[in-house]
Amino acid sequence: MSPAFGAMEVEHYSKGVLLEPFVHQVGGHSCVLRFNDKTICKPLIQREHQFYETLPTEMRKFTPQYEGVVSVSFEEDEDGNLCLIAYPLNGDHDNLENLDNSDCEPKSKLLRWTNKKTVLLENEKLSKEWVRQHRKEEKMKSHKLEEEFEWLKKSEVLYYTVEKKGNISSQLKQHNPWSMKCHQQQLQRMKENAKHRNQYKFILLENLTSRYEVPCVLDLKMGTRQHGDDASEEKKANQIRKCQQSTSAVIGVRVCGMQVYQAGTGQLMFMNKYHGRKLSVQGFKEALYQFFHNGKYLRRELFESVIKKLTELKSVLEKQESYRFYSSSLLIIYDGKERQEVAVDSDPEDLEDLSEESSDESAGAYAYKPTASTVDVRMIDFAHTTCKYYGEDSVVHEGQDTGYVFGLQNLIDIIKEIRDENSE
Repeated sequence: MSPAFGAMEVEHYSKGVLLEPFVHQVGGHSCVLRFNDKTICKPLIQREHQFYETLPTEMRKFTPQYEGVVSVSFEEDEDGNLCLIAYPLNGDHDNLENLDNSDCEPKSKLLRWTNKKTVLLENEKLSKEWVRQHRKEEKMKSHKLEEEFEWLKKSEVLYYTVEKKGNISSQLKQHNPWSMKCHQQQLQRMKENAKHRNQYKFILLENLTSRYEVPCVLDLKMGTRQHGDDASEEKKANQIRKCQQSTSAVIGVRVCGMQVYQAGTGQLMFMNKYHGRKLSVQGFKEALYQFFHNGKYLRRELFESVIKKLTELKSVLEKQESYRFYSSSLLIIYDGKERQEVAVDSDPEDLEDLSEESSDESAGAYAYKPTASTVDVRMIDFAHTTCKYYGEDSVVHEGQDTGYVFGLQNLIDIIKEIRDENSE
């Protein structure tokens, strides 16, 4: 066991970890949950699990790190709130070796909240009438949130103002519409099946956004074909129609979701898959431009890194014999909060109150200037991936996934076009 993961952490985890919505999920229909700051989890699908356990070494740098499997149960706290709790799989702690568990939310946190409320009522001898009124107000607040959520689900593009102080993830808990939608649907599915089943397996994966202060995330559905070999005729026809009516059929890629920070207004812009499906090729290019634009200027310093990584990924996939990544996505992630540097001869005392808003001409020699930002490019979602090494598959493909590679090449070309059209 890792020295960083001691007996206290294992004991803490064995009592259950409260799973929360992963607020930076911008696409996909599978619910992604936060296990801790560096780890997310999602329902285990056997084909995807097999992919992560057998993927080629050269592909690992382009996929999230696989960190094991947990058992997740659907539970209610004493107030009747529904929640998902993660436990070690069959009491086995082997899959915890590489996990930093110090920032998990313990299940007992819910019970502590409830106990505090009970003590408060007893000590102050509050009347039953006050309790009834309080519950009525809470229900009204809950109803208002549900109405707001329904409106958010219908909005294909929306903006949310980010407070300058405070953690971005905590601010988004009630405002990322796609994350909220997926979490609500997952709870509903598990609630409906609660009488027959209350234990589910989830896989643990690296949280790709953890190193970014304000993650800007682009989710791209890759390839000219989305349906798996095992799809029903109805599912197959539906997926073919979606491809034909979007940029997937033309350029092998379409927007599945987007979250981008607008520094000019201090807002996050969200775009969902329904808007992405409607885009023409020119609209797709404009969406890419928007993803790399912070509301003030184009983040040109990101282009070379993105192009380099996409080109390297394309080279790796061209060598993958028989793999087909049907319905998988590609994430491009960078930090909307730029790291800044100042003049070498600047007096530290003069810079204490200097914010990035002072990056205009009046800031003079003390003006901040942007530095190169780290960009991440990763493949995700492998529920319909197939390969000749998957012995149970009836269909065996030969050669590279030409639809995916076609989409990558077009993506590279379009980003190069944006770069060249907007060079200084």
